[in-house]
Amino acid sequence: MIRINDNYLKLPGSYLFATVAAKARAFRQELEEDDIISLGIGDVTQPLCPAAVEAMHNAVDELAYGETFRGYGPEQGYGFLREAIAAGDYAPRGVKLSPDEIFISDGAKSDTGNIVDILGGGRVAVTDPVYPVYVDSNAMAGRAGDYTGGRWNALTYLPCLEENGFVPQLPAEKVDVVYLCYPNNPMGTVLTKDELAVWVEYAIENDVLILFDAAYEAFITNPAVPHSIYEIDGAKKVAIEFRSYSKTAGFTGVRCGFSVIPDELAVEVAGRKVRLNELWKRRQCTKFNGASYISQRGAEAIYSEEGRRQTRSTIGYYLANAAFLKGTLDGMGLKAFGGTDAPYLWVKTPGGMPSWDFFDLLLRQAHLICTPGAGFGPSGEGFVRFTAFGRRESYVEAAARIEKLII
Repeated sequence: MIRINDNYLKLPGSYLFATVAAKARAFRQELEEDDIISLGIGDVTQPLCPAAVEAMHNAVDELAYGETFRGYGPEQGYGFLREAIAAGDYAPRGVKLSPDEIFISDGAKSDTGNIVDILGGGRVAVTDPVYPVYVDSNAMAGRAGDYTGGRWNALTYLPCLEENGFVPQLPAEKVDVVYLCYPNNPMGTVLTKDELAVWVEYAIENDVLILFDAAYEAFITNPAVPHSIYEIDGAKKVAIEFRSYSKTAGFTGVRCGFSVIPDELAVEVAGRKVRLNELWKRRQCTKFNGASYISQRGAEAIYSEEGRRQTRSTIGYYLANAAFLKGTLDGMGLKAFGGTDAPYLWVKTPGGMPSWDFFDLLLRQAHLICTPGAGFGPSGEGFVRFTAFGRRESYVEAAARIEKLII
C-alpha cells in the first residue's frame, strides 16, 4: 500500500498567496473589464536591470558553442559569484567570509524551507506575524504539531504587536531554533543593531540556532539597522543567513539567491563537533544541481558599478511608492507601519475589521488586491499587507480608490 507523509494532511487548505490569487481570479471572471490593481503578492513589475540582462545574454551565447559550453555546475555555486558576494555584500561591512561559506541557490524561499532537512528535533520559535514558508516547512517535517485555532501547537510564537513596537520578545520557554526576518516580511519593520545583538547574545548563551532571512536588506536606509546578522559579534557561531536577488534586482522569474553558513557554526553530536556547513553541502550535492549558469552570471553583474547603480535606482523607485502610499493612508486616518527600510506596508484595518473582510471589501468595491494579515499568523489579524512593487501610476489610482471607499 502506498504511504504518504501525513504531516501534509495537517496543513491548511492552501498556501496563503495561492488563496489570495484564487480569490482574485474568481472575481476577475465576474468583471466585464479587468481594472484590478494588485498590491498583494511581492512580485516585481520593474524589468531586470540592463547590466544583468547583458550578462545573461552573453552567458546564453557562451552555451551556444562547444568551447564555452557549461553543463552541470558546482552545486554550491560558481566561484565567480561567491567571490563577488563575499567582496561586494560583506567585506564593505567589515564581515570576512570565505566563498566556501556561501551557497548559491534558486532563491531564499527554497533555502528557508529546505534548511530543515539538516535539523533534527527541538522546539522552533517564529515571530508572529510570520512568513508562511517557515511554519509550513516545519509542519511538513513533523515539527509543528497540530494546527488548531490558527496556531501550530508545537511551535513557539513570538507576538509582534503595535504595543511592543512590533519587536519580538525573547522566548519565555526553551527553544532550539528561531526564525528572524529583517527587514520583516510582512510587517516592513526592522531591528536596530542593538536590538539584534540581544538575540545573538541570547542564542550564544542558550545554544540556539538563528535562521536569519535578510532577503530585503538592500532596502535599508537607516544607518542604525544592520544589513547582515554577521555585523554582530559572535553571530557566526549561531546564525545562518539567507539572501535573495528577487526584490533587489527583479529576479522573481530568473531565480537566484544564496545562503551563508559560517565555518564557525557547529553542533556537538556524540562527543564530536559537526559543522552545519558540511551538512548543508552534503544535502545540496544530493538534492540540488545548482542554480543555472545564466542566472548566476546575471547575479554577478549586479555587483558591477553599473549593476549597483541600476539596482539602487529600482529600489529607490519602490521605496518612493511605499512613501507615497504610506503618506496617503496616514492622511486618511489609517495607521500604516513599515515601508521605510522595506518594500512592505503593514496597515491597520479600519474600525478593527477582520483582515479577510477588509481584503474582500477592497477587492470587490475598490478592485484592489492586498494580503490579509491573518494569513501570516494570529497576531496579523486586524492588519493587511501592501507591497511597493507596482508602477507609480497604480499607487496614485489605488490611493484614490481607497480614499473614495474609506472617507
